[in-house]
Amino acid sequence: MKIAIIGLGYVGLPLAVAFAEIYSVVGIDINELRIRELQEGYDSTLEIEDSDLQAAIEKGLTLSNDINEATGCSIFIVTIPTPIDQYKRPVLTPMISASEEIGRIIAKNSQILTEQPNIADRKPIIIYESTVYPGVTEDKMVPILELTSGLKFNQDFFVGYSPERINPGDKEHTVTKILKITSGSTPEIAEVVDQLYKSVIIAGTYKTSSIKVAEAAKVIENTQRDINIAFINELAMIFSMMNLDTHEILEAAGTKWNFLNFKPGLVGGHCIGVDPYYLAQKAQEVGYNPELILAGRRINDGMGKYVAIEVLKLMIKKNMGLKNSRVLILGFAFKENCPDFRNTRVIDIYHELKSFDLEVDIFDPWVNADEVMSEYGIDLLNVVDSVNYSAIILAVAHKAFLELNLRNLAKNGIIYDVKGVLDRSSIDARL
Repeated sequence: MKIAIIGLGYVGLPLAVAFAEIYSVVGIDINELRIRELQEGYDSTLEIEDSDLQAAIEKGLTLSNDINEATGCSIFIVTIPTPIDQYKRPVLTPMISASEEIGRIIAKNSQILTEQPNIADRKPIIIYESTVYPGVTEDKMVPILELTSGLKFNQDFFVGYSPERINPGDKEHTVTKILKITSGSTPEIAEVVDQLYKSVIIAGTYKTSSIKVAEAAKVIENTQRDINIAFINELAMIFSMMNLDTHEILEAAGTKWNFLNFKPGLVGGHCIGVDPYYLAQKAQEVGYNPELILAGRRINDGMGKYVAIEVLKLMIKKNMGLKNSRVLILGFAFKENCPDFRNTRVIDIYHELKSFDLEVDIFDPWVNADEVMSEYGIDLLNVVDSVNYSAIILAVAHKAFLELNLRNLAKNGIIYDVKGVLDRSSIDARL
């Protein structure tokens, strides 16, 4: 059996390396620079150790930006991003493009298989891992596969859905150590998909009754977390107005055995800040207005601006002039000790401060400065110098930041702790 992994980012690469332990694997990504670095044995996402990547390549893992390398594969696993547009609407274009390419490949494969009777029963299975709302796989992707391949669904090819659960930067809960939800377009294919993942997933699998159930299970995982964080963020704003410390209150409440341990903060990344909009879109399509889901999104999307305004208020109380004051933001990644800055909400803090004519520096040794410049037009600091900042905002709790002497950088300035990880006596305020 030969497997093609379409998309080699935070999800696809770890999966390709895991499957390469047992199977013949072809990894496809349209980013030529990404393929080049992987072929050289380096993963800039830091999800895979260089030694493990090099070992997988030595075992036969093929890496390419040419989809035709997938010719002859019988399993296609799609790990393509599912973003939203500027109006918070789902963007399925990347998945559609991948499905069109796969459709053309399985059409070619169909001819190859008929000429080799010993493997003619290996009908292609296309498995999607991208987070979507219920119905995308069968209602949106299958018609595209049929159209581009000329083949019949559940006769000439099959589909499955097994949502990704990768947590970027987490070295404990890696791909093989996370229970995997699986599903297939027929009961027989569901079992094939389940056994395929079970062969590499140490934590085991959970086979659902249908693809739509698996799609729904994934999208509510992140939506639930988003709503819980939004609740805590709203509490943080309320308690701030009452001059109460939210973290102290949460610590006290957390002494109850069934209190859910969530913290206030910025909600970014490729999942939690995006996926609820997919569920909301489907809910509206079927005639339901998802008030709680969208309310949670509004709160969390507004936290960057809230943090910036709180810092500005503190500066005014200290009789600091705002115009041309210099502020340092520590962190640009969407989470600590990780280079991933997709959908980072730190950018909201930056833009709000800039709108008041402040000079704003950002320092983050984890993220790729060239990529940040390309996407946001922001020139990150290479090092933090001895500038006496009017305010410092700890936006991301990178371990290296906890070792900095922030008071030396802001002798008379404000120190605001978004993450609640700094010593309370050394800061002016925290979220």
